[in-house]
Amino acid sequence: MKRAGQYPPEFDANLSDVIHELWQLDDNRLEPGKHYAINLQGFTKAYRREDWAKDPLFSFVHDEVFRRPTYKRFVALLDNYKAATGVSEEVTPEEVKENRDFIDTIMETKVMKRTHQYLVTCGKAPNHIGEFKRYIYDIWFKLYRRTKGSRALDSSGFEHVFVGETRNKEPIGFHNWIQFYLEEKAGKVDYQGYIQSHKPPEGNDAHLITIQFTWNEGVKPMGSSLIGTSPEFEIALYTIAYLCGKTGENIVRFGGQDVIITIHRHGNNLGCAFPKHYK
Repeated sequence: MKRAGQYPPEFDANLSDVIHELWQLDDNRLEPGKHYAINLQGFTKAYRREDWAKDPLFSFVHDEVFRRPTYKRFVALLDNYKAATGVSEEVTPEEVKENRDFIDTIMETKVMKRTHQYLVTCGKAPNHIGEFKRYIYDIWFKLYRRTKGSRALDSSGFEHVFVGETRNKEPIGFHNWIQFYLEEKAGKVDYQGYIQSHKPPEGNDAHLITIQFTWNEGVKPMGSSLIGTSPEFEIALYTIAYLCGKTGENIVRFGGQDVIITIHRHGNNLGCAFPKHYK
């Protein structure tokens, strides 16, 4: 593992070290070509509106993947939200239980155990596991008002980052590959090409892509997400960046890639978190 002194000055060495460690611990990450395959097809620009991909982004994802405990718990959360901002979310007791079950399940993984340990060491999280789970719940599932001037509790960190929302029918957030795959499979997402202005991946084995797509009748001109990563890794990645990184761009290295993790805050809440290519 690269140590702090080997990172370029603009990199966050501390974040890079722990995130790279979490990457190595993520034994639930999928292997390209074995568990899934993507078909990048045509390159495009954020300002273009032509469809440069006649086929779906995902060629396949094995059904076995969604029988894995953390993936299964994650998928159960994706239908708990109304996409439109400005419309209050209604959280049922069943959905609260699904949220808690998800947290309980990811906390059994090596990735989240190490995340908890790291955050405690940094003074950013409670040591008691029950308190830490409640803290994670508040970061990701606590509702807040995203729409200015509205009284509606219409958003949460989880909904925005992983599920996606719409503002005036235009997609916002939506930075998760599992949600993308399931919505694409259901015919609700139309992949339109890979963003040419970003560094092209090596073949179709990239774990980070920047793409254009349509969803819920609106166009996402440019959206980026990790590919094949486990739910627990992404929760860990963005939680650590949110609590230990800075607002804005945090430049890190993991999995052989240089990546910018961008954090936006919405008041005292996690507003958005997403990856993008570094140079």
